[in-house]
Amino acid sequence: MSKGIRLAAGMAGLALLVAACGEKPNEEKVATGNSDYKTCMVTDTGGIDDRSFNAASWAGVQAGAKQVGGAEKFVASSSENDYVPNINRLVGENCKLIVTVGGLMGEATTAAAEQHPDQQFAIVDSASVDGKKIYGMEFNTAESSFLAGYLAAGMSKTGKVATFGGLPIGPVTIFMDGFWEGVQHYNKEKGKDVKVLGWDETKPKSGSMANHFNDQAKGKSITKNFIEQGADIIFPVAGGTGLGAAAAAKETGGKVNVIWVDTDGCESAAQYCDVFLTSVQKNMKGAVEEAVVKGSKGELTGSYLGDLENGGTGLAPFHEFDSKVPADLKSELDKIKADIVAGTIKITSSSQPKG
Repeated sequence: MSKGIRLAAGMAGLALLVAACGEKPNEEKVATGNSDYKTCMVTDTGGIDDRSFNAASWAGVQAGAKQVGGAEKFVASSSENDYVPNINRLVGENCKLIVTVGGLMGEATTAAAEQHPDQQFAIVDSASVDGKKIYGMEFNTAESSFLAGYLAAGMSKTGKVATFGGLPIGPVTIFMDGFWEGVQHYNKEKGKDVKVLGWDETKPKSGSMANHFNDQAKGKSITKNFIEQGADIIFPVAGGTGLGAAAAAKETGGKVNVIWVDTDGCESAAQYCDVFLTSVQKNMKGAVEEAVVKGSKGELTGSYLGDLENGGTGLAPFHEFDSKVPADLKSELDKIKADIVAGTIKITSSSQPKG
């Protein structure tokens, strides 16, 4: 387990991600250098320019390929039916490392590893598979989402906040659980009753899901419904679908704000920076970059778990909201972060990585 790897610097170094979001990337690029270490990536259905986990993972592949002087390539999945053929295609293209993105690709990646035992794989948002040459990269975003929930409760003027997911899977519900728990902690500490629309950790089957990671219209529709119910801070955990939430918030002229996920929204979706209170980041770029470099050296073993302690996850800067977040609330967030790291505050989400 490489939990102790310090990748916090990658949280700030998202220039490649911003570039990836600015224009449609080419499917294949060859980095300067003479290495034959080719890294290939299969996107989830959100697409390469989702301003979220696919884009961040691709930025990591690019950065890693640049370090080792090797080639880089991605293939995009339009549906879950594309996972297996896309992986098999890359196996046949002399890819030294194949990176798959998203927990939904776990089964397809494991099957490919069984069929091709000499092929090295890495997967984002899924655990390693012993004996299958699959290097897992997971992130305990329940910790940073707990901070986001506490922040949202402290900043809400209506006493109602909301969240929705892309699909009811662990890498999504872990954010929603943490957010919900953070709001409950705020209510307990402050004697308040801030409501969370769209999610209750104790009743997950009733949660709000878009059932898609690339449907902005659905994200906008869900958000407008939350706004009509009085929510003034929205937490979309739905990849590109969440951009619809940002669009709906922007239309309110500042009355509603959004907390983004995976990347710093003010860098990856800058047109909505004026509505992004903060973002719950996962250092996918840094983790994937590290995997590529280690793979090129024959050192890609074990797994990676990013958390608050090692900088693998955390809150982004407040950007345009920095002067609006009270100093005492900022201090409380710092204290809560320290208490989570120390184990004083226990997060109960069952979606947390076991590593």
